[in-house]
Amino acid sequence: MSDILFGLVAIVIGVAASYGLYWLLNFIISLLPERVRLKSDWLSFLTPAAVLVIMVLVAPLFQTVVWSFMDDGAKEWVGLKNYVDLFTDIRFLQILLNNFLWVLVVPAVTVAFGTASAALSNQVGPRLESIFKSLIFMPMAISFVAASTIWSYFYAYVAPGRPEVGLLNAVVKTLGLQTQPWLMMDQGRLNSFLLMAVIVWLQVGYSMVVISSAIKAVPEETIEAAQLDGASPWQVFFNIILPQVWGTVMSVFVTVLILVMKIFDIVLAMTRGNFNTSVLAFEWYKQFFENSNIGPASAVVTILVILIMPLMWLQIQTARHQEALR
Repeated sequence: MSDILFGLVAIVIGVAASYGLYWLLNFIISLLPERVRLKSDWLSFLTPAAVLVIMVLVAPLFQTVVWSFMDDGAKEWVGLKNYVDLFTDIRFLQILLNNFLWVLVVPAVTVAFGTASAALSNQVGPRLESIFKSLIFMPMAISFVAASTIWSYFYAYVAPGRPEVGLLNAVVKTLGLQTQPWLMMDQGRLNSFLLMAVIVWLQVGYSMVVISSAIKAVPEETIEAAQLDGASPWQVFFNIILPQVWGTVMSVFVTVLILVMKIFDIVLAMTRGNFNTSVLAFEWYKQFFENSNIGPASAVVTILVILIMPLMWLQIQTARHQEALR
């Protein structure tokens, strides 16, 4: 009950403080000469948002970078020790490899399935299209933790002689094969790939909806001209449609890529980073909340931010490119 009350008080104070700041700035600007006031009105609207961004995003980021050069308790300077310890730790290098695999596989597979779903569902008529798209998009309504719970039962393994509860092992058993502890099998990073299937399942719907809208915006004249020239459906799609929606495809790809870089919930809920499945975001959680190692945890976050920054730049460039084509 106290947490709820604290949250409500924080919301009220936040709204009141924002309104008070806006009112104060607006009052100060109203006292200025008219010529100056007309050129300064935008400050009263921009400043509250800028202050909030600085307090919530920029200041914590700088504080995290500072902490990354300090010891476990963030009390004494240790220089680059945290970074040296991380990059000389075989376990952390394995975590970086896991992140690389997530980045390499998930966005490409998600966009491929989303594009295929968008192209095929657009061909089945309005009624069936709405049904198919609703079914494919439905997982988007499920939280990552809920999806992880569903897929945990799908991969579940029980000792021989006990009733089978995992769907995948039930199928394997029906085929006369040996059941397997799927999430414990790190040979070839199999368990990591099984975790990747969860986020692909969750994000294909988003990819499909966005790319489908772009496909429907392709001018019919270009498609009809290609068909009159004798182009096959495959040629029409890959040579006519796909080049015209490539900006949207790349936008979806980069969005999923950034999401994957920060993946945390699925690993926490399904394996807790065990069996060689940990990723950067989960490593930060483990160092900060479980081990209370503020310095090393901040170093992990700083590395994650550095890796994400080029992706953010790519997303901005992609958005600008799309705007230029409109």
